[in-house]
Amino acid sequence: MKVRGIVLVMLAAMLWGISGGIADILMENGWDPTVISFYRGAVGLVFFFIWFVSRLNQNWTFNKRLFTWATLAGIGIAGNFTFYFLSIEHSSIPIASTLMYTAPVFVLLISFILRIERSTWFKWGCIFGVLAGIVLLTGAYDFTSISVSVKGAIAGLAAGVSYALFIFGFKNTSSHGRPQSSLTVAFFVFCIILFFTSDKQDLAGAISSDDTLLFLLLGVIGAGISFILYVIGLRHTTATNASMVAMLEPVTASLFGVLLLGDHLNWIQILGMVLIIATITLLSVKQSD
Repeated sequence: MKVRGIVLVMLAAMLWGISGGIADILMENGWDPTVISFYRGAVGLVFFFIWFVSRLNQNWTFNKRLFTWATLAGIGIAGNFTFYFLSIEHSSIPIASTLMYTAPVFVLLISFILRIERSTWFKWGCIFGVLAGIVLLTGAYDFTSISVSVKGAIAGLAAGVSYALFIFGFKNTSSHGRPQSSLTVAFFVFCIILFFTSDKQDLAGAISSDDTLLFLLLGVIGAGISFILYVIGLRHTTATNASMVAMLEPVTASLFGVLLLGDHLNWIQILGMVLIIATITLLSVKQSD
């Protein structure tokens, strides 16, 4: 059963990685990141709602805490998708996807502030390891020739903060309801937020444009199928294995960007990326243990 779970999480992570490449293509075609984010989540919502209705008797609940935490998760995922695509627009897929995966560090810092977790030298070592990786990845060690734009770096880190918010919200819904309910509420909130922050003409134009199939594909693999695979996979494997396998997302996104879209990284940036991914993986494993 653990092998099945690992395979499902692996597939989900790879699909998330590919979705960044599809979003980059859409942005190259002139579409705004908020519009791209909206359709990624809206198509995903259709999948989650069908999954929710298929077992309505088990999923239906009026638990206020579930709605509260799921709303927080929806705000987090709205920020995550949008800032991630903005980071891709102003930097590159490899950099944006790696910066987004600094989320566990932000979760750790929030846990310190709220006194949920005890501060240790190991945890602070992981935090400084990730910070060192960010400096190498963005070129912040040399202010005269920074390799990543400030907007791209800030957006990537904001995607990580938003992802941390989603993790907090979604994890807290688990004790108040089923994942089908949580995902449906979270992505409904997501769609409301993105609908009011996106250009309405662009939203309407995307439906009848030449890129309609790309928008649909992005939503299907970037939210609908991938999130369902990930949730089911978590049932059949440990959190430690899932944390490690999920690191396939920045790897897949980076390969997609470098091999298919012409993104380039120097050896210092590659070193920074490896340092971030290795540190986050180690932290996730220890936290799960």
